[in-house]
Amino acid sequence: MENQYEIVMGLETHVRIKSETKMFCACRNAVELADEPNLHTCPYCMAFPGALPVLNERVIDLAVRAGQAMRCTVNETSVFDRKSYFYPDNPSGFQITQLYHPIVQHGVVRALVGDEVKSFKIERMHIEADAGKLIHSGTKTLCDYNRAGSPLMEIVTEPDFRSKEDVIGYLEELQKLMRWCGASDADMEKGQLRCDVNISIRKKGETKLNNRVELKNINSFSAIGRAIDNEYKRQIKIVETGGVVSQETRGWDDEKGMSSSQRSKEDAMDYRYFPEPDLPPLVITKEFIEERSIGDLPIDRRLKYVNEYKLQADDARILSASRELSDFYEELVKQSGDAKKSCSYITTILFTLFDVHGEAISFNNLKFGVEELARVITLVNKDEISSTNAKVVVEELFLNGGKADAIVDAKKLRQVSDTEALKAIAEKVLADNPGQVAEYKSGKENLFGFFVGQCMKASAGQGNPKMFTEILKGIL
Repeated sequence: MENQYEIVMGLETHVRIKSETKMFCACRNAVELADEPNLHTCPYCMAFPGALPVLNERVIDLAVRAGQAMRCTVNETSVFDRKSYFYPDNPSGFQITQLYHPIVQHGVVRALVGDEVKSFKIERMHIEADAGKLIHSGTKTLCDYNRAGSPLMEIVTEPDFRSKEDVIGYLEELQKLMRWCGASDADMEKGQLRCDVNISIRKKGETKLNNRVELKNINSFSAIGRAIDNEYKRQIKIVETGGVVSQETRGWDDEKGMSSSQRSKEDAMDYRYFPEPDLPPLVITKEFIEERSIGDLPIDRRLKYVNEYKLQADDARILSASRELSDFYEELVKQSGDAKKSCSYITTILFTLFDVHGEAISFNNLKFGVEELARVITLVNKDEISSTNAKVVVEELFLNGGKADAIVDAKKLRQVSDTEALKAIAEKVLADNPGQVAEYKSGKENLFGFFVGQCMKASAGQGNPKMFTEILKGIL
């Protein structure tokens, strides 16, 4: 039965802009949850009479960067509108938003869904002020206005999604984009990214869009997947029993695994939009827009690492997850000329050091420059130090900084590659162990590792093990 139907979805995503202060006042932005309610408020965000909005330039800066990351058209002129509604978390009785002339429109987000790169169209992105938060306690409702007036981006897609995998793939990529351009941390657990899913169904082969249901209050990627599955089955059941799906808003309860009706289309509020009288049109220059253009995106780097650098898919995903990590890796490859070793030294050695020592350390504040790690890789590739000793050098760089070559020499880690010197050591080791040599020649070939180990010991760890191996094979 389900195979007869196609699911059609579009998304409305609210992303908290990562500015220091709120959208129209100097109060601290609710990027993190405050220690106590109503701590970051002022006459404007509490809607005292006579308090007027003053637009935060940083909000526009980050919104434009986000628009560029979504490959959208950033409009030089946009207009703020007043959306009127009364609710206790909205003390002014209206919200400042953008309806008719948004700051950003007509873009695309590319995402990996499974092994396929898919493109999802962005219809528009507008900026608006958030409402406060209501806390229901027994028979009382408490109001916390720390969040009131915080800047949001509302990103509206076209109905391009045909599976929950599409939706989750898009949202994961959108989260990366917001972090990549610095517009938002987009952490769902902290309320920095909230998503409403509009869902309808139709018979496969049909092109008509039917009544849609908007699912709200979904607070994790996994919950979004469960909500989509539930709504898909609910709508099919209605249609198969001769009913018609009502166009409505439903709230999702993840603990119960079910949704409930919140508002029907007939009950939808008349928001009485009109141009915001206290703010002029927002005009930004072409130069302002162009200065905030974004080059490579996470998906570009990820595909490059798989296709050009031949990395494993998981390594490519990890290395493209954050801008600072990806930029560090790019520069390391550029200087070392070795994409795979650069990947390995980051994902094994450096990540381990971060786990053990690096609570407040990032790739932007390491004690050493990327050129020193590149030098370590070069020394290994030239057989001047061993892979084991390379870890010692990297750890010293991580903890204390310095120069790779100076650390190698100070710790006497540089490998001796003088053939005659190594041959003399090998000959002495064999001469000192005649019994083992006889056993080896009689068939106990596993003793070869013993000879290499004795040579390394005799050279105080500075002999080149590859050269010892070749020399010993020649002599034996």
